Amino acid sequence: MEKLTVSVKEHQYNVYVGSKTYELFASEYADLINSTDKIGIIADSHVAELHLPLLKNALARTGREISVKIVPGGESCKSSDVYVDCQSFLLTEGFTRNSLLIAFGGGACGDLTGFVAATFMRGIRFIQCPTTVLAHDSAVGGKTAINMPEGKNMVGAFHQPAAVLFDTDVFKTLPASEMRSGMAELIKHAFISDAVWTEQLLVEEQFSTPSIEWLESELMQGIHVKAQIVGEDEFEHSTRKFLNFGHTFGHAVEAASGYGKLSHGECVMIGMGYAFLLSEKHGDISADFTNQYLQFAKQNGYTFEPVFSYSFDELLSYMQKDKKASFGKMNFVMLKEIGQPFVKEITTEQCREVFEEFKQKLESGGIV
Repeated sequence: MEKLTVSVKEHQYNVYVGSKTYELFASEYADLINSTDKIGIIADSHVAELHLPLLKNALARTGREISVKIVPGGESCKSSDVYVDCQSFLLTEGFTRNSLLIAFGGGACGDLTGFVAATFMRGIRFIQCPTTVLAHDSAVGGKTAINMPEGKNMVGAFHQPAAVLFDTDVFKTLPASEMRSGMAELIKHAFISDAVWTEQLLVEEQFSTPSIEWLESELMQGIHVKAQIVGEDEFEHSTRKFLNFGHTFGHAVEAASGYGKLSHGECVMIGMGYAFLLSEKHGDISADFTNQYLQFAKQNGYTFEPVFSYSFDELLSYMQKDKKASFGKMNFVMLKEIGQPFVKEITTEQCREVFEEFKQKLESGGIV
C-alpha cells in the first residue's frame, strides 16, 4: 500500500493506493468515523453490484450503521435530476452538517458525490473511494460537478475530500474499455510533467492491459503530479489549467456524442491528438512525435473515428463553453516540449484549420 499527502492552503488529506485500503476505516480513520452522526454511501449501480459488500463489510467493523444511495452507472449519474434526488435522500435519512458521505464508483460518481457533499447544508465531509483507473485524476484535487445539456462539468464546486482510498482489488473486474479510459489520464500526467516518463509509457507493452503491481506505482506517480499542481493552484487560476491538456477538444467530442457513449479517457486521447497539432504550431513539438503518439494510441485500442462524426461547427459550440474560455475567446493547453505545458488563446479560424489537418493526418497515417 502506497501513501501520498495532498496539501492545499487550508486542508490536508492522504491518498492511499493498494490492496485492502478499506481496512483503514477502522484504524487510520476511526476518529473521523466516530465524529460523524451519520454515514452515507453514494454508489454507482454497476460497482455496487460487484463490490458494495467489500466496502460495507469494512465499514461494519466500525460499528456504524450505513445508508446507501444507488445512482446510475457512469456519466448518466451526473445530471441535475440525480443530484436533487441525492439531496432529498440525505434529508429523508436525517443527515446533518456532522454527517459523512462516501463516493463509491468511478470518476462520475465521485464528481456527483463531491458536489452533493459540497452543497448539502453548505458543505459536509466526504471520502473518495474510487473504483476505476480514470478516477486517479478526478478523485484528487477537490473538483466536483454535474453536467448540463449545454456542456460537461458546468455546475460544480471546489470541495476537497477528507481522504482518498484506492483499493486496487476492485480493478480486477474493470473491462478493457475502462482500463484504456483511465490510462489516457495517466499518460496525460506524463505529457505535462516528465519527458522520460512519457517515453517509458509510449513503449510500455502492458500499457492498455497493465498488471495491478505495475499500475499501483504508475498511478501514484500520476497522483503525485496532480497533487503538486493542486497544491500550487487549488482553484485553477494558473497552473492547474495544465491538467486540462487534451480536454477542450476532448470534452467537445464527449458532449457532442452524448455523455456516456464514449468514455472520458477515449475522448481525452482524441483531444490530446488535436492538442499536439496545436503544439506543433505554437510550441516545439515535432510532427514525428505527433505521429508516434497517434500510432501508439491506435496500437493500444483507442479510436479516432468520432473526429469524422461531427462538423467543426458542432464541436465549436462546445469548445466555446469550455471553462478556460474567457470573454468569448478559446484558450488551449499546449506543450512547448514534453513536460512543458502552457496556455494560449487560439482563434476560431486557427481551430478550424487544425481540425481539418487533424482529419487529414488521421487518414494519411492509416489511424482510421
